[in-house]
Amino acid sequence: MNQNTTPQDPLVLSYLALRKAVGIVGFALPFALGIGGFLLSRQGLQTTMSDYYYTGMRDVFVASLCSIGIFLMSTRGYDRNDEITGRLAAIFAIGIALFPTTPSNNITSRAKMIGDIHLSCAALFYLTVAFISIALFTKTSAENSPTPQKLQRNAVYRSCGYAILACISAILVIELLPNKASLEKFTPVFWLESVASIAFGVSWLIKGETILKDE
Repeated sequence: MNQNTTPQDPLVLSYLALRKAVGIVGFALPFALGIGGFLLSRQGLQTTMSDYYYTGMRDVFVASLCSIGIFLMSTRGYDRNDEITGRLAAIFAIGIALFPTTPSNNITSRAKMIGDIHLSCAALFYLTVAFISIALFTKTSAENSPTPQKLQRNAVYRSCGYAILACISAILVIELLPNKASLEKFTPVFWLESVASIAFGVSWLIKGETILKDE
């Protein structure tokens, strides 16, 4: 961040607003999909969040991920690592939206290939945002000692990042289980994705100084 800026500069405030927007969309997405799908078509929870692409909530799913991608692309970090990881996360988020998951019926080779791209983008997105929370959001300027609020924020950032990694690891384990079909009625992947999305949202809401900001 430019040393000549102050916390009240419009540029600083706009970046904080973008971070809050990322957090709000990430936090709200699983609720919007689950509740919206029920209210609009009386559907139960889908197996995964991505499966909502094939329901009446498609536009919400795609628009939310594209919004996250655009917001991430528009934010600026403190150094080149922030810039690169933020833009990678933006590309992966948009990739999730533009390349839908493999449908459950009438699977063609093309649909399977697109679904594989979708899964790759999803995995890389969550790995990237986990890295951002754990390794980048916790940075402190070498010129300043971390404030008590910064130490609290760092604890939350790490908790969110590790929660995302734990959810992704659990999903991988479920996908490798020989009897995973018997678990689908409990929609474990949807719930794990929801926790990861909420953790992502909380991390960015705090980065946007919604709570725990320095006094």
